[in-house]
Amino acid sequence: MLQFSKYQGLGNDFLILEGRSGQLSPLITDPDPAWVRLLCDRRFGVGADGLILALPADGDADLRMRILNADGTEAEMCGNGVRCLARFLADSDGNSPGTIWSIDTLAGVIRPQLQSDGQLCVDMGPPFLRSEDIPTTLETGPCGCPQGVAVVGDDELEVVAVGMGNPHVVVPVSDLQAIPFDRWGHALERHPLFPAKTNVHFLQVHGPRSLEIRVWERGAGPTLACGTGACATLVAASLLGLCEDSAEVILPGGPLQISWRDQQGPVLMTGPAKAVFDGVLSPDLMSADAAITSPATVEPIHPQSSEASFDCASDCVDTCRQPDNCLRDEAQQKVMDFLQNTSLDSMLNLASESLEQRTRARFERDSR
Repeated sequence: MLQFSKYQGLGNDFLILEGRSGQLSPLITDPDPAWVRLLCDRRFGVGADGLILALPADGDADLRMRILNADGTEAEMCGNGVRCLARFLADSDGNSPGTIWSIDTLAGVIRPQLQSDGQLCVDMGPPFLRSEDIPTTLETGPCGCPQGVAVVGDDELEVVAVGMGNPHVVVPVSDLQAIPFDRWGHALERHPLFPAKTNVHFLQVHGPRSLEIRVWERGAGPTLACGTGACATLVAASLLGLCEDSAEVILPGGPLQISWRDQQGPVLMTGPAKAVFDGVLSPDLMSADAAITSPATVEPIHPQSSEASFDCASDCVDTCRQPDNCLRDEAQQKVMDFLQNTSLDSMLNLASESLEQRTRARFERDSR
Protein backbone atom coordinates (compact mmCIF):
# COMPACT_ATOMS: atom_id res chain seq x y z
CA MET A 1 0.00 0.00 0.00
CA LEU A 2 1.26 3.46 -0.89
CA GLN A 3 -0.27 6.39 0.95
CA PHE A 4 -0.07 9.93 -0.39
CA SER A 5 -1.18 13.39 0.63
CA LYS A 6 -2.36 16.15 -1.67
CA TYR A 7 -1.58 19.77 -0.80
CA GLN A 8 -2.06 23.03 -2.65
CA GLY A 9 -0.46 26.45 -2.46
CA LEU A 10 -2.66 29.06 -4.16
CA GLY A 11 -4.09 26.35 -6.37
CA ASN A 12 -0.69 24.95 -7.37
CA ASP A 13 -1.23 21.35 -6.24
CA PHE A 14 1.13 18.51 -5.42
CA LEU A 15 1.09 14.87 -4.40
CA ILE A 16 3.46 14.24 -1.49
CA LEU A 17 4.97 10.85 -0.63
CA GLU A 18 6.52 10.31 2.81
CA GLY A 19 9.94 8.66 2.63
CA ARG A 20 12.06 10.38 5.28
CA SER A 21 12.81 7.06 6.99
CA GLY A 22 14.01 5.48 3.77
CA GLN A 23 10.90 3.36 3.49
CA LEU A 24 10.22 4.01 -0.19
CA SER A 25 11.51 1.62 -2.81
CA PRO A 26 14.01 2.85 -5.44
CA LEU A 27 11.21 2.48 -7.97
CA ILE A 28 9.47 5.31 -6.12
CA THR A 29 12.44 7.47 -5.15
CA ASP A 30 13.73 7.37 -8.74
CA PRO A 31 10.41 7.02 -10.56
CA ASP A 32 9.68 6.29 -14.19
CA PRO A 33 8.55 9.59 -15.79
CA ALA A 34 5.60 7.75 -17.36
CA TRP A 35 4.38 6.77 -13.88
CA VAL A 36 4.69 10.38 -12.69
CA ARG A 37 2.66 11.54 -15.70
CA LEU A 38 -0.01 8.96 -14.88
CA LEU A 39 -0.26 10.03 -11.23
CA CYS A 40 -0.51 13.70 -12.17
CA ASP A 41 -3.06 13.13 -14.95
CA ARG A 42 -6.34 14.75 -13.87
CA ARG A 43 -8.50 12.20 -15.67
CA PHE A 44 -6.64 8.90 -15.43
CA GLY A 45 -4.63 9.51 -12.24
CA VAL A 46 -4.95 11.47 -9.02
CA GLY A 47 -4.26 14.81 -10.67
CA ALA A 48 -1.60 17.36 -9.71
CA ASP A 49 0.90 19.88 -11.00
CA GLY A 50 3.71 17.77 -9.62
CA LEU A 51 4.93 14.98 -7.34
CA ILE A 52 7.02 15.72 -4.23
CA LEU A 53 9.16 13.08 -2.53
CA ALA A 54 10.20 13.68 1.10
CA LEU A 55 13.47 11.75 1.41
CA PRO A 56 16.31 11.26 3.91
CA ALA A 57 18.86 14.07 3.84
CA ASP A 58 22.26 13.44 2.27
CA GLY A 59 24.03 15.90 4.58
CA ASP A 60 23.17 18.11 7.53
CA ALA A 61 19.70 19.14 6.30
CA ASP A 62 16.55 17.82 7.96
CA LEU A 63 15.42 16.13 4.76
CA ARG A 64 15.79 16.13 1.00
CA MET A 65 13.08 17.08 -1.49
CA ARG A 66 12.69 15.83 -5.03
CA ILE A 67 10.00 17.44 -7.13
CA LEU A 68 8.81 15.98 -10.41
CA ASN A 69 6.77 18.07 -12.81
CA ALA A 70 3.52 16.78 -14.26
CA ASP A 71 5.38 15.80 -17.45
CA GLY A 72 7.80 13.61 -15.48
CA THR A 73 10.80 15.95 -15.64
CA GLU A 74 12.57 16.98 -12.44
CA ALA A 75 12.54 20.58 -11.24
CA GLU A 76 15.39 22.12 -9.26
CA MET A 77 13.01 23.88 -6.87
CA CYS A 78 9.42 25.02 -6.49
CA GLY A 79 8.32 27.74 -4.08
CA ASN A 80 4.74 26.57 -3.75
CA GLY A 81 5.95 22.99 -3.53
CA VAL A 82 8.35 23.66 -0.67
CA ARG A 83 5.59 25.46 1.26
CA CYS A 84 3.28 22.49 0.71
CA LEU A 85 6.00 20.12 1.89
CA ALA A 86 6.61 22.21 5.02
CA ARG A 87 2.89 22.25 5.79
CA PHE A 88 2.82 18.47 5.30
CA LEU A 89 5.72 18.09 7.74
CA ALA A 90 3.96 20.28 10.32
CA ASP A 91 0.75 18.29 9.92
CA SER A 92 2.56 14.95 10.15
CA ASP A 93 4.83 15.79 13.09
CA GLY A 94 2.67 18.27 15.01
CA ASN A 95 5.18 21.13 14.77
CA SER A 96 4.35 24.45 16.39
CA PRO A 97 4.67 27.97 14.92
CA GLY A 98 8.27 29.11 14.67
CA THR A 99 9.53 25.74 13.45
CA ILE A 100 12.14 26.02 10.70
CA TRP A 101 13.08 23.12 8.46
CA SER A 102 16.24 22.83 6.39
CA ILE A 103 15.26 21.15 3.13
CA ASP A 104 17.92 20.04 0.68
CA THR A 105 16.95 20.65 -2.96
CA LEU A 106 18.74 20.74 -6.31
CA ALA A 107 18.76 24.53 -5.85
CA GLY A 108 20.46 24.30 -2.44
CA VAL A 109 19.13 24.23 1.11
CA ILE A 110 15.79 26.03 1.51
CA ARG A 111 14.46 27.02 4.96
CA PRO A 112 10.70 27.49 5.39
CA GLN A 113 9.34 28.71 8.73
CA LEU A 114 5.84 28.01 10.05
CA GLN A 115 4.03 31.25 11.00
CA SER A 116 1.45 31.71 13.76
CA ASP A 117 -1.34 32.12 11.17
CA GLY A 118 -0.42 28.85 9.46
CA GLN A 119 1.32 30.47 6.52
CA LEU A 120 4.91 29.68 5.58
CA CYS A 121 7.73 32.20 5.25
CA VAL A 122 10.47 30.75 3.07
CA ASP A 123 14.04 31.94 2.77
CA MET A 124 14.51 31.27 -0.94
CA GLY A 125 18.17 32.28 -0.99
CA PRO A 126 19.63 35.03 -3.18
CA PRO A 127 18.60 35.26 -6.83
CA PHE A 128 20.91 34.21 -9.66
CA LEU A 129 21.63 37.19 -11.90
CA ARG A 130 24.48 35.91 -14.08
CA SER A 131 23.56 34.46 -17.48
CA GLU A 132 25.52 31.24 -17.00
CA ASP A 133 23.88 30.56 -13.63
CA ILE A 134 20.27 30.88 -14.83
CA PRO A 135 21.07 29.65 -17.63
CA THR A 136 20.35 31.93 -20.58
CA THR A 137 22.21 33.30 -23.56
CA LEU A 138 20.86 36.78 -22.85
CA GLU A 139 23.56 39.25 -21.91
CA THR A 140 23.53 41.36 -18.77
CA GLY A 141 21.72 44.62 -19.38
CA PRO A 142 21.64 48.05 -17.70
CA CYS A 143 19.38 46.76 -14.91
CA GLY A 144 22.04 44.35 -13.67
CA CYS A 145 20.56 41.08 -14.88
CA PRO A 146 20.19 39.38 -18.28
CA GLN A 147 17.73 41.21 -20.51
CA GLY A 148 16.96 41.65 -24.17
CA VAL A 149 14.49 40.85 -26.93
CA ALA A 150 12.93 37.43 -27.54
CA VAL A 151 11.47 36.94 -31.00
CA VAL A 152 8.27 34.87 -30.94
CA GLY A 153 6.84 34.58 -34.44
CA ASP A 154 6.16 38.12 -35.60
CA ASP A 155 6.38 39.50 -32.05
CA GLU A 156 9.43 40.99 -30.34
CA LEU A 157 9.15 40.75 -26.56
CA GLU A 158 11.26 42.68 -24.05
CA VAL A 159 12.30 40.09 -21.48
CA VAL A 160 14.34 39.85 -18.27
CA ALA A 161 15.83 36.59 -16.95
CA VAL A 162 16.31 35.72 -13.27
CA GLY A 163 17.29 32.44 -11.61
CA MET A 164 15.88 31.17 -8.33
CA GLY A 165 17.69 27.86 -8.53
CA ASN A 166 15.52 27.27 -11.60
CA PRO A 167 15.25 29.52 -14.68
CA HIS A 168 12.64 32.27 -15.12
CA VAL A 169 11.85 34.85 -17.76
CA VAL A 170 9.72 37.88 -16.91
CA VAL A 171 7.83 39.73 -19.65
CA PRO A 172 6.33 43.13 -18.67
CA VAL A 173 3.04 43.81 -20.50
CA SER A 174 0.41 46.53 -20.28
CA ASP A 175 -2.62 44.21 -20.11
CA LEU A 176 -2.44 40.58 -18.98
CA GLN A 177 -5.80 39.74 -20.51
CA ALA A 178 -4.90 41.04 -23.98
CA ILE A 179 -1.84 38.87 -24.66
CA PRO A 180 -1.80 35.53 -26.57
CA PHE A 181 -0.86 33.80 -23.34
CA ASP A 182 -0.74 30.18 -24.53
CA ARG A 183 1.19 30.92 -27.71
CA TRP A 184 3.76 33.15 -26.06
CA GLY A 185 4.10 30.95 -22.98
CA HIS A 186 4.64 27.76 -24.97
CA ALA A 187 7.16 29.43 -27.29
CA LEU A 188 9.17 31.14 -24.54
CA GLU A 189 9.41 27.97 -22.43
CA ARG A 190 11.32 26.32 -25.28
CA HIS A 191 13.02 29.41 -26.71
CA PRO A 192 16.67 29.03 -27.81
CA LEU A 193 17.59 31.82 -25.37
CA PHE A 194 17.04 29.29 -22.56
CA PRO A 195 19.06 26.09 -23.05
CA ALA A 196 17.43 24.36 -20.05
CA LYS A 197 13.96 25.70 -20.96
CA THR A 198 12.38 28.23 -18.61
CA ASN A 199 9.38 29.22 -16.53
CA VAL A 200 7.51 32.16 -18.06
CA HIS A 201 5.81 35.04 -16.24
CA PHE A 202 3.87 37.85 -17.85
CA LEU A 203 3.87 40.89 -15.58
CA GLN A 204 1.43 43.77 -15.21
CA VAL A 205 2.44 46.46 -12.70
CA HIS A 206 -0.43 47.94 -10.68
CA GLY A 207 1.75 50.01 -8.39
CA PRO A 208 5.12 50.09 -6.60
CA ARG A 209 3.90 47.48 -4.11
CA SER A 210 1.44 45.55 -6.29
CA LEU A 211 2.39 43.23 -9.15
CA GLU A 212 0.25 40.75 -11.05
CA ILE A 213 1.48 37.84 -13.15
CA ARG A 214 0.19 35.01 -15.29
CA VAL A 215 2.26 31.85 -15.07
CA TRP A 216 3.42 29.33 -17.66
CA GLU A 217 5.51 26.73 -15.83
CA ARG A 218 8.24 24.69 -17.41
CA GLY A 219 7.00 21.12 -17.71
CA ALA A 220 3.46 21.92 -16.54
CA GLY A 221 2.08 24.74 -18.74
CA PRO A 222 -0.46 27.20 -17.28
CA THR A 223 -0.69 27.00 -13.47
CA LEU A 224 -2.48 29.03 -10.84
CA ALA A 225 0.71 29.97 -9.01
CA CYS A 226 4.49 29.69 -9.00
CA GLY A 227 6.38 30.65 -5.86
CA THR A 228 9.85 30.86 -7.41
CA GLY A 229 8.25 32.77 -10.29
CA ALA A 230 6.75 35.33 -7.92
CA CYS A 231 10.22 35.78 -6.38
CA ALA A 232 11.88 36.12 -9.77
CA THR A 233 9.23 38.63 -10.83
CA LEU A 234 9.79 40.83 -7.77
CA VAL A 235 13.56 40.75 -8.38
CA ALA A 236 13.18 41.63 -12.07
CA ALA A 237 10.62 44.38 -11.46
CA SER A 238 12.71 45.86 -8.64
CA LEU A 239 15.86 45.94 -10.80
CA LEU A 240 13.86 47.54 -13.63
CA GLY A 241 12.63 50.22 -11.23
CA LEU A 242 9.00 49.11 -11.58
CA CYS A 243 8.40 48.36 -7.89
CA GLU A 244 9.85 48.62 -4.39
CA ASP A 245 11.92 45.88 -2.78
CA SER A 246 8.80 44.39 -1.13
CA ALA A 247 5.48 43.87 -2.87
CA GLU A 248 2.41 41.73 -3.13
CA VAL A 249 2.54 39.49 -6.18
CA ILE A 250 -0.95 38.55 -7.35
CA LEU A 251 -1.24 35.21 -9.12
CA PRO A 252 -4.35 33.53 -10.56
CA GLY A 253 -4.58 31.42 -7.38
CA GLY A 254 -4.07 34.30 -4.94
CA PRO A 255 -1.37 36.63 -3.54
CA LEU A 256 2.13 36.03 -2.22
CA GLN A 257 4.17 38.50 -0.19
CA ILE A 258 7.68 38.81 -1.63
CA SER A 259 10.57 40.78 -0.16
CA TRP A 260 14.14 41.40 -1.38
CA ARG A 261 15.44 43.94 1.10
CA ASP A 262 17.66 46.62 -0.46
CA GLN A 263 18.10 44.38 -3.51
CA GLN A 264 20.57 42.27 -1.54
CA GLY A 265 20.66 38.92 0.19
CA PRO A 266 17.92 36.31 0.14
CA VAL A 267 14.43 36.65 -1.28
CA LEU A 268 11.69 35.97 1.28
CA MET A 269 8.36 34.49 0.21
CA THR A 270 5.33 34.29 2.50
CA GLY A 271 2.13 32.50 1.56
CA PRO A 272 -0.31 29.72 2.37
CA ALA A 273 -0.24 25.97 1.87
CA LYS A 274 -3.20 23.77 2.69
CA ALA A 275 -4.03 20.09 2.88
CA VAL A 276 -6.53 18.88 0.29
CA PHE A 277 -6.85 15.19 1.14
CA ASP A 278 -4.98 12.03 2.09
CA GLY A 279 -5.39 8.84 0.11
CA VAL A 280 -4.10 5.45 -0.93
CA LEU A 281 -3.07 4.60 -4.45
CA SER A 282 -5.05 1.84 -6.08
CA PRO A 283 -2.88 -1.18 -6.98
CA ASP A 284 -4.02 -0.59 -10.57
CA LEU A 285 -2.16 2.74 -10.59
CA MET A 286 1.21 1.10 -10.18
CA SER A 287 3.00 -2.19 -10.58
CA ALA A 288 3.33 -4.52 -7.62
CA ASP A 289 7.10 -3.93 -7.57
CA ALA A 290 6.69 -0.15 -7.42
CA ALA A 291 4.22 -0.42 -4.57
CA ILE A 292 6.68 -2.21 -2.33
CA THR A 293 8.30 -0.24 0.43
CA SER A 294 11.76 -1.27 1.47
CA PRO A 295 12.03 -3.36 4.63
CA ALA A 296 12.90 -1.60 7.84
CA THR A 297 16.43 -1.68 9.14
CA VAL A 298 17.03 -5.25 10.30
CA GLU A 299 19.52 -7.09 12.47
CA PRO A 300 22.34 -8.96 10.73
CA ILE A 301 21.64 -12.51 9.61
CA HIS A 302 24.33 -13.86 11.95
CA PRO A 303 23.58 -12.86 15.55
CA GLN A 304 27.23 -13.30 16.62
CA SER A 305 28.50 -11.02 13.88
CA SER A 306 29.80 -7.62 14.99
CA GLU A 307 28.68 -6.06 11.71
CA ALA A 308 26.14 -3.28 12.23
CA SER A 309 22.57 -3.68 11.04
CA PHE A 310 21.86 -2.47 7.57
CA ASP A 311 19.02 -1.23 5.37
CA CYS A 312 18.96 -3.00 2.03
CA ALA A 313 17.29 0.00 0.38
CA SER A 314 20.48 2.04 0.88
CA ASP A 315 23.22 -0.54 1.46
CA CYS A 316 22.40 -2.80 -1.50
CA VAL A 317 22.21 -0.10 -4.16
CA ASP A 318 24.98 -1.55 -6.34
CA THR A 319 24.48 -5.24 -5.60
CA CYS A 320 22.61 -7.43 -3.13
CA ARG A 321 24.69 -8.11 -0.03
CA GLN A 322 22.64 -11.20 0.83
CA PRO A 323 21.81 -12.93 -2.47
CA ASP A 324 20.99 -16.18 -0.66
CA ASN A 325 18.56 -14.47 1.69
CA CYS A 326 17.47 -11.28 -0.09
CA LEU A 327 15.27 -9.09 2.07
CA ARG A 328 13.82 -7.33 -0.98
CA ASP A 329 12.75 -10.60 -2.59
CA GLU A 330 11.18 -11.68 0.69
CA ALA A 331 9.36 -8.35 1.03
CA GLN A 332 8.13 -8.54 -2.56
CA GLN A 333 6.72 -11.98 -1.97
CA LYS A 334 4.95 -10.83 1.20
CA VAL A 335 3.39 -7.92 -0.66
CA MET A 336 2.30 -10.17 -3.54
CA ASP A 337 0.71 -12.59 -1.05
CA PHE A 338 -1.01 -9.67 0.66
CA LEU A 339 -2.37 -8.26 -2.61
CA GLN A 340 -3.63 -11.66 -3.74
CA ASN A 341 -5.36 -12.48 -0.46
CA THR A 342 -6.75 -9.11 0.57
CA SER A 343 -9.67 -7.31 -1.04
CA LEU A 344 -9.35 -3.68 -2.07
CA ASP A 345 -11.99 -2.73 0.50
CA SER A 346 -9.93 -4.35 3.25
CA MET A 347 -6.78 -2.57 2.14
CA LEU A 348 -8.57 0.76 2.14
CA ASN A 349 -9.92 0.10 5.62
CA LEU A 350 -6.41 -0.66 6.89
CA ALA A 351 -5.01 2.51 5.37
CA SER A 352 -7.88 4.71 6.46
CA GLU A 353 -7.09 4.11 10.13
CA SER A 354 -3.73 5.89 9.92
CA LEU A 355 -5.11 8.54 7.57
CA GLU A 356 -7.95 9.24 9.98
CA GLN A 357 -5.50 9.61 12.88
CA ARG A 358 -3.37 12.04 10.89
CA THR A 359 -6.35 14.12 9.79
CA ARG A 360 -7.76 14.26 13.33
CA ALA A 361 -4.37 15.39 14.68
CA ARG A 362 -4.23 18.18 12.09
CA PHE A 363 -7.65 19.52 13.00
CA GLU A 364 -6.94 19.26 16.74
CA ARG A 365 -3.71 21.23 16.32
CA ASP A 366 -5.33 23.92 14.17
CA SER A 367 -8.17 24.38 16.69
CA ARG A 368 -5.79 25.10 19.59
